Amino acid sequence: MGGLLLFRVAGIPVLLAPSWWIGSAIVVAFYAPFVDDLAPGTPPGVGLVMAVLLAVFLGLSVLAHELGHCVAALRLGLPVRRLHLFLLGGSTEILRTPGKPSHEGVVAGAGPVVSVALAAAFGIGATVMNQDGVLWVLVFQLAAANAAVAIFNLLPGLPLDGGRIVRAGVWAMTGQRATGTRVAVVGGIAVAIALVVWALYGVAEGAQDRWLRFGVCVLTAWGVVAGARSELASERRRTWPAGVTLDDLIRPVLQLPAESPVADALSTSAGRGVVLVRADGVAAGLLDAELARKLAAASPFAPAEQAAEPIRPETVLFAGEAGEEIVKQVQETAAWQFLVVDLEGRPAGVLRREDLRAAIEKGV
Repeated sequence: MGGLLLFRVAGIPVLLAPSWWIGSAIVVAFYAPFVDDLAPGTPPGVGLVMAVLLAVFLGLSVLAHELGHCVAALRLGLPVRRLHLFLLGGSTEILRTPGKPSHEGVVAGAGPVVSVALAAAFGIGATVMNQDGVLWVLVFQLAAANAAVAIFNLLPGLPLDGGRIVRAGVWAMTGQRATGTRVAVVGGIAVAIALVVWALYGVAEGAQDRWLRFGVCVLTAWGVVAGARSELASERRRTWPAGVTLDDLIRPVLQLPAESPVADALSTSAGRGVVLVRADGVAAGLLDAELARKLAAASPFAPAEQAAEPIRPETVLFAGEAGEEIVKQVQETAAWQFLVVDLEGRPAGVLRREDLRAAIEKGV
């Protein structure tokens, strides 16, 4: 998703999606006519101003909610890509999956905590203010809105914060993050069904706001279901395929001199992983087959080292490592192949991203 860059927080961009304007326009159109009912005697035009202020402050409240997630993630060492404000609220894109259930729970709970704090602050403000003016109405509505945001986000279903807290709890009890995800996805579907039922009930009863309620609830339910499905698909992609071992996926490894002609290195590899070693015994890298083919077409006698992908700490896997950790490392690293070493640090094979992806999809 793109959007208008508002500013950056600790280098993290905060984006405003085009759909946010649609949501704000709906708020203004719905709220402005009711200001005079809530505060009789309101001068003409003031209701529109108050409605615009409500939409702006609601956006700021959602931003504060997302900043709560962002700050919690950064404090736990989880990098954040960006914050996004859109029609249905906001999102904080965290680049790395929390490694512990407690971390998942803390990050998920931080947003609702901020919303509860804002609801309390606005609520106290509304209590001490003169309760017969449009300003009081605005403050009261903001208190109610932040309370509603906190309550809704704490519903026990993904992709809501409450669903993430449920996942963290099940993960802590079972030791399986995937199990927590499946439970929380079921919760998300239940939340979506409840929203649709409430919308249909309003239509059947002829409620004054029935069509607005219907539109908002159906759109929100669709967003919840889409988010839950996305979470489930993401979990499947990071889950090690059952019944498969690392030995089943790695390709044999071949060591060749780094100065070998690239065409010879390609023909010798025959689908195996190739570690290119310099004369001093230091590994120059893993042969990148695609780059090697391009180089061989232009200059077949060029040193194979020119088509090497560097071996970095993040591209080295240990044969005894847990499958979930291997999947996580592969997903968080841009490389397309990884060197697998045994406990003594000797090359045991090469794992290619495409082989792991195929095994996961087959397992799913």
